Amino acid sequence: MSRVGNTYTRHFQLETKQHELLGIDLGEGAPRRGIIMGLILYALWDGALLLILGFPSTVTATLYIVPPLMLTYYGMQRSTRIDRRWNVTMWSLTARYLIVGHRPIVCGGRRAASRSEWISRRDRWGTRIKLLADSPLGGLLERWLGTEDEPTSAGAPLLLGASPRLYGPDAVAAAYGRKALKGEK
Repeated sequence: MSRVGNTYTRHFQLETKQHELLGIDLGEGAPRRGIIMGLILYALWDGALLLILGFPSTVTATLYIVPPLMLTYYGMQRSTRIDRRWNVTMWSLTARYLIVGHRPIVCGGRRAASRSEWISRRDRWGTRIKLLADSPLGGLLERWLGTEDEPTSAGAPLLLGASPRLYGPDAVAAAYGRKALKGEK
């Protein structure tokens, strides 16, 4: 029988809403974090496009408006995998893992992991590698992704030959010494 735990803190999360913006009534209100994220995305995206393409024309106006709008709209929705996170958080964590990876924790953090103990980029990308290898840029990406001949593990597997032993109270007392028998501290 398995037990399932529930987290109820998601139900108590209160979101601040903006009900009026520049004299325009927004009705029930839009989430303030979404508005702030949208403004930042618009500033970055439109600033970059202004430097690259110049001022928008009737043809390129959609390119200036739609990508930040879509990213804000879908990014500010709750993730289906972890309902306490936004989609934009899940996207950024996935992208960071695929590009940078993470440093493994060895012995509870007592020693730093050597580079051979890290998960290789090719292993992190998994099945996505085949799609990239078949693309026209596959040859250029080969150096960045690493070769298939790289070892995927840190070394040979360890064979564990554990055998259980049962110790009685007399053996435990003998291990602690004479003080354990007399009850001394």
